[in-house]
Amino acid sequence: MPGPSLTRPRPERDASPSGTVPVKALPYDGRFTGGGGLRLLTSLLRPRLRPLAVAGLWSVVEALPTLLSGLLIATAVDRGFLAGSPGTGLAWLGLLGLTMLVQAAAVRMMFPALAAVVEPLRDDLVTAVVTATVTRAAEGAQPPDTAAVTRLTEQVETVRNLVSALLRSTRALGVSLVAALGGLLLLSPPLAAVVAVPVAVALAVFARLLRVLVARQRALILADEELTGQATPILAGLRDVAACGARRQAHATVRAAVDAQVTATHALAWAGLSRRLVIALGAHLPLLALLIAARPLIGNGHLSAGEVVGAATYLATGLDPALRALTGVVGGWGVALAVTLRRLGETVTPPGPSAPATVPPPPYGAPATVAAAEPVGHGLRLDHLGFAYAPQATPVVRDLDLTIAEGEHLAVVGPSGIGKSTLSMLLTGLRRPTEGRVLLGGLPIEAVPEHRLRSLMALVPQEAYVFTGTVAENLAYLCPEGTWVADERLEAAAEAVGARALVERLGGLRATIEEPAALSAGERQLIALARVHASPARIVVLDEATCHLDPAAELRAEAAFAAREGTLIVIAHRMSSAGRAGRVLLMDGTAALTGSHRELTARSPLYADLVGHWRGGDPSGHRPPEDSR
Repeated sequence: MPGPSLTRPRPERDASPSGTVPVKALPYDGRFTGGGGLRLLTSLLRPRLRPLAVAGLWSVVEALPTLLSGLLIATAVDRGFLAGSPGTGLAWLGLLGLTMLVQAAAVRMMFPALAAVVEPLRDDLVTAVVTATVTRAAEGAQPPDTAAVTRLTEQVETVRNLVSALLRSTRALGVSLVAALGGLLLLSPPLAAVVAVPVAVALAVFARLLRVLVARQRALILADEELTGQATPILAGLRDVAACGARRQAHATVRAAVDAQVTATHALAWAGLSRRLVIALGAHLPLLALLIAARPLIGNGHLSAGEVVGAATYLATGLDPALRALTGVVGGWGVALAVTLRRLGETVTPPGPSAPATVPPPPYGAPATVAAAEPVGHGLRLDHLGFAYAPQATPVVRDLDLTIAEGEHLAVVGPSGIGKSTLSMLLTGLRRPTEGRVLLGGLPIEAVPEHRLRSLMALVPQEAYVFTGTVAENLAYLCPEGTWVADERLEAAAEAVGARALVERLGGLRATIEEPAALSAGERQLIALARVHASPARIVVLDEATCHLDPAAELRAEAAFAAREGTLIVIAHRMSSAGRAGRVLLMDGTAALTGSHRELTARSPLYADLVGHWRGGDPSGHRPPEDSR
């Protein structure tokens, strides 16, 4: 007889009570402490100060041609070409060429240091975003954040690309700007003082412009998130949108979000055009003034011809490109980076510990002391339960009172889009009700300790989760951490739900599932069902968990859970599930009826219609060979 098997290692557990929708928790290293983009950027770059310093040193070497260009050209003109010694002039220009070779070598040496800074950024940010999003959803403080998709894909990649571009460009930008002004100061201090005035004015204008650019860039990012947040649930629920006749409302919602994003994009583009004014003030105006005043300056002996050429070189090849880079890189990429980092800094910090949930006071006359927050048994009670997806939205669950006794077999039925899946998430604590409460063992479900909740409840959704690993690891996934799980237990669970043939085809419990996506939807559902059957969960919620199985396989799986100790709640995919349940909950959008299959068929026209549709239009007839969906 085979002995017990240890089904470790396996992916980390999710923090929700969901039985088969685990999300791997990424380690959070504590470096992202929130508080804005600057703190987040500092957190990202702090571990990489050494390569940053190396890149900075090579950037100083790279600036040599900018610093010396005007001086060398002025010397070549005055002491060489104008002095009748072309060879001397060419020698000085050759020295300038040598500095450019040094510059090329510096660029070559600098890029590995930049790569050591930039490449790990994406992994760090993805870790932070996923950690924060999963933590918030698991704690139930907020509904699942669909806009996190935008942060995880677009914003993280934007930060990575922008940091890379800015480190490549701004290191040369700052050094080149200082080098150009410094070289001009060495060449002609009076001329440098005159040029500094329009440059200072241009920088002041640019500083004011940055505020506008930052505000409009932030508006664009928020518009992108709003578009994702509005469109994602609508696209995911197109079937329900069609069933409820809400096509126009859905179209209007998405259209409004798209229009807002277009408006924000246009506003940012118009603000960006103002950057040309900075270049005109700081670079074009001084160069134009120099060219106009060149002849009088040379005639009066204030400047030599070579010094005029050298000054023009500093202005045209040093100051002008530096200001263009300043307005283009900092005013474009820099603004986008600052705003994106600020937005990520607002969202990547996982929330602090939730306030402890309160336990209802004991009845009058009962002892004042309350034991530790542990549920007594696993009975469920819904107390005036209500839920709406928005404050002004029509509730999908309204004023629902219901008691589900331990060991009961309940089926939940109703038209598509009526709120059955939402009810399953409320029952398992994955969503917080907007009205009323769910009591588990006499305690509000949010007051039940997380480890206890996970051991008591399991939800099997329509889309089952299978991960890369052995068959045994997948089946034992919901068993307590650190415990040995006997092969017989896993084999018995697979046999009960009808997954034994699948396990054998995969190669047995020790076989590895290399490509979970290669399994069919029905095969993944069988593994998820066997996983929950083998778990210690006392309350099992099947949310259309057999929709990819044929009616016979569905019958076998539901019978296995009905015979298993504990409570079974089935969000019915086929009306045959209602016929097998001890009690049925009918949701019709305005009220909820409970009763046996026979009772509801007799007293509810809606239920009779659902049964009749399933049986092919004859409520008293037999089900057709192919089950209707």
